Amino acid sequence: MTGPLGVAIVGCGNISHQYLSNLTSFPGVRVVACADLDLERAREVAGQYGVPVATSPQEAISHPDVELVVNLTVPAAHAEVALAAVLAGRHVYNEKPFTVDRESGARLVEAAEAAGVLLGSAPDTFLGAGLQTAARLVAEGAIGTPLTGLVLFQTPGPESWHPNPEFFFQPGAGPLFDMGPYYLTTLVTLFGPAARVAAAGRRARDERVVGSGPKAGTRFPVAVPTHTTALLEFAAGQAATMVFSFDSPLRRTGFIEITGTEATMRVPDPNTFGGEVGLRRAADDEWVPVPTKGTEAGRGLGVLDMAQAIREGRPHRTTGELGLHVLDTMIAVAESAERAEFVEIGSTCPIPAPLPEGWDPAAIRFD
Repeated sequence: MTGPLGVAIVGCGNISHQYLSNLTSFPGVRVVACADLDLERAREVAGQYGVPVATSPQEAISHPDVELVVNLTVPAAHAEVALAAVLAGRHVYNEKPFTVDRESGARLVEAAEAAGVLLGSAPDTFLGAGLQTAARLVAEGAIGTPLTGLVLFQTPGPESWHPNPEFFFQPGAGPLFDMGPYYLTTLVTLFGPAARVAAAGRRARDERVVGSGPKAGTRFPVAVPTHTTALLEFAAGQAATMVFSFDSPLRRTGFIEITGTEATMRVPDPNTFGGEVGLRRAADDEWVPVPTKGTEAGRGLGVLDMAQAIREGRPHRTTGELGLHVLDTMIAVAESAERAEFVEIGSTCPIPAPLPEGWDPAAIRFD
């Protein structure tokens, strides 16, 4: 087929605006439909971005002009919605996390393979200029042989600013599952798949208090660890130390350092598409900045890469295997913290190929 790839957005919550602002500007895709269980919300979002159809999720999946479904539903619905789309012969891109458990994720990957459709998963931030530059430096040997990684995500927690923060502290969330996909995807794209992990988890308080909005002052229970520390070993031999915390008065986010035999590299915040890359060798007194090359267009790059892969008949980069492996790794971290023992990680995935230099979303067309 030729022409823009037909896309449906399923799930019209807050994150849909970030996707739609980009996808409606990329000439390689055409957003055909916006869908939500709340039809009024679907109509409002569709009208805001000039999308011609506002409908239910099932109607959007079966729309004849839809080739790819961008699944932005709540995590608990990711597997169900994605499987329905796959069984209808549609390609699917899931927001993170890929699914909420290993079993549903594995079934989804198997179903997509059997149906002959592509399966993708957020985050796609590793396709942005900052992390693509970091990946090229590692591949070119700028830090020598990669040895270790250090990851820090530390905040006091979102309850001080979020008007409805309770879901951040329930199973399937916490700092590990909320922010872990960004950091772990970055490590896997630089080192390759993880092999085993040892972790410890703590919960500073059994209750938290809503700090803003109409529910300010309301207490709510904490059901997950709010501080997780992990030592992750990779199949190729590297190791990484990771901290994910909602218990720190000191805010320190977007911190990733990769150390090799020749230099240490400072990696941009993995929740962004740009940022600064720095190198520091043993003889350096300061970080040496490295100019970044690539696009900073934002969320939806993974969808566009899938569209290009579909039209050109080649593999895409934000694969379901990558999303499943990151999910599997996060679950293994949680299991290790609970059991106080090393946990083996059974899944694997390929390292995504780098984007071609000069890859420009505004220039990708399928006429």
